[in-house]
This record gives sequence, structure tokens and C-alpha cells, in this order.
Amino acid sequence: MKRVTEKLFKLNELKAHIQDLKSRGKRVVFTNGCFDILHPGHIRYLRASKELGDFLIVGLNSDRSVRAIKGKNRPIMSQEDRAELLCALYFVDAVVIFDEDDPLNIIKEIVPDVLVKGGDWEEENIIGADFVKASGGRVERIPYVEGFSSTNIINRIRSTK
Repeated sequence: MKRVTEKLFKLNELKAHIQDLKSRGKRVVFTNGCFDILHPGHIRYLRASKELGDFLIVGLNSDRSVRAIKGKNRPIMSQEDRAELLCALYFVDAVVIFDEDDPLNIIKEIVPDVLVKGGDWEEENIIGADFVKASGGRVERIPYVEGFSSTNIINRIRSTK
């Protein structure tokens, strides 16, 4: 049986794989996030993202990147653990960890056919949206699932202590 972490790619490895996929007419979908505590909102979002194409890539914020965005008490789980959970999902085809505060570099390197973010993001605020559209791709917003947020889950746990 393949280890799920075989879905974990370095950017240069992923680029070569994407070139092969695109040469065979496959549609590449990209989304990103911290995915600090995997919850039903994430699962629904990622499954819906996969339905928009043939190959779903998840850009995962590194531990350093999560701290820069969410604060010194985050992430709860290490980047390796978060990557392993994402790789275990059958509808996620590849995971790539990035250390920048946003995924623009990865987006420019892989040039996805579809860029996906949650419905809580306005298109003009989606990093890489202009680049993807200028490259002939499209931007999709998946409806936000109310009641699920890693930050809210963590805050609820902390408030009960």
C-alpha cells in the first residue's frame, strides 16, 4: 500500500508532474490554507474543490507562515502532521508546503487552471486571482460552511479551561 505522504511534493517535483498532467489535457485545481485542525468545513470545501477539475493541489502554510498569520500560539499541529492528514484524503491529489505568508509564488509556478478559495473571500482579495485569470484560468469561490473554523474551535476549547 502506498504511504499517503507520497502525495507530499516539493515545488520543483510538483511542477514536472503538472506539466505532464496538462499535456494530457487534465485540469489542475489549486487551493491553500493553514488547515490547523481539520474539520467538516475543510472536508466539504476540499471535496467541492476537487469536483472542479482532475487534480487537486493543496498549498499548505508552513508552521512559520501560520505563526505569521495566526499568532505565536499557532499552529496547533505541525506542518508534517497537517500535511499527513491532507494527504490521507482521497480527493486531495497533492500537497505542497510553502513558507511565504501567501501562496502567490506557488500559484505563479504551477499556473493552475482553477484557483479556489472559500466564499468568505471576495474575489478581489484572493491572492493570485488576477494572475490565474490572465493565464486563461478561472477563480471559483466555494460557499463557506457556517459553524466551522479552526480558530473558533480552538477558542472554544481554550475558554473551557
